[in-house]
Amino acid sequence: MQPTDEKIKEIEKKAESIRETIIQMLVAAGSGHTAGSLGMADIFAAFYFHILAHDPKRPYWEERDRLILSNGHICPVLYAAMAHAGYFPVEECLTLRKFGSRLQGHPDRLRLPGLETTSGPLGEGLSQAAGIAYAFRMDASEDVLRPTSDVGRSTSYMDGQRRVYCVMSDGEQEEGSTWEAAMFIGKNRLAGLTAIMDRNNIQIDGMTEDVMPLEPLADKYRAFNWHVLEVDGHNISEFIQVIGEAKAIREKPTLIIAHTIPGKGVPEIENDYRWHGKAPTKEEGELFLEQIRRR
Repeated sequence: MQPTDEKIKEIEKKAESIRETIIQMLVAAGSGHTAGSLGMADIFAAFYFHILAHDPKRPYWEERDRLILSNGHICPVLYAAMAHAGYFPVEECLTLRKFGSRLQGHPDRLRLPGLETTSGPLGEGLSQAAGIAYAFRMDASEDVLRPTSDVGRSTSYMDGQRRVYCVMSDGEQEEGSTWEAAMFIGKNRLAGLTAIMDRNNIQIDGMTEDVMPLEPLADKYRAFNWHVLEVDGHNISEFIQVIGEAKAIREKPTLIIAHTIPGKGVPEIENDYRWHGKAPTKEEGELFLEQIRRR
């Protein structure tokens, strides 16, 4: 269901609170990934405050949607969104990367309830999401699992109500394992799986199109039997709309290419790849917070 204008404004405020928390936790840690985390705050706010079927009080609720973070280095945005949604106290975000913290530099599902997978090396998340989505199909009844016709295997597969979402970076499209997963998902028509690509055009060594050109990304995924949508990743209303469209596609998986600005909210670091894996100093953090609050 498309939210009201009032609800959209509420989600937008949540996104700004998430951005503030990201800066605070990175300053406290003294390390971490700033640009991508800030750039994905709007999308994670949309997920945790409108899209996902989830319950912070029951993180292992069987009927929940699954959100997989493949590009685990932007975990500050995931942790901040989870904290603001009520999975754990917001103050705990300041323990990011500390010894013994539940908030590791990459998500560790054994440490923090509400995490679906452990991520580290790029390119693994889409395969993890594929396995979960395929298992959901196996769990479904025979009537749901079986196509209405075996002729050409061309009819719709109904994958049940639980959705699987996989957030991944554009840089990890350079990983061969990503394309193996994309092929498997397309072949098996895992319509219950939606991937969201953070198309921010940067990676640690520079711009993606300089390091390893990725385009035409949409055409590549279509060739693997995916439905492809593109959206402004900072327009929460539009993002929620394309998620609704993805849910309506019943015969193939969907990729949403979300065009985002790395470092969104802090003008002097926006689109600067040097902030991919750099954390602000205390002084920079104070300036960044002031800028975010003025927006």
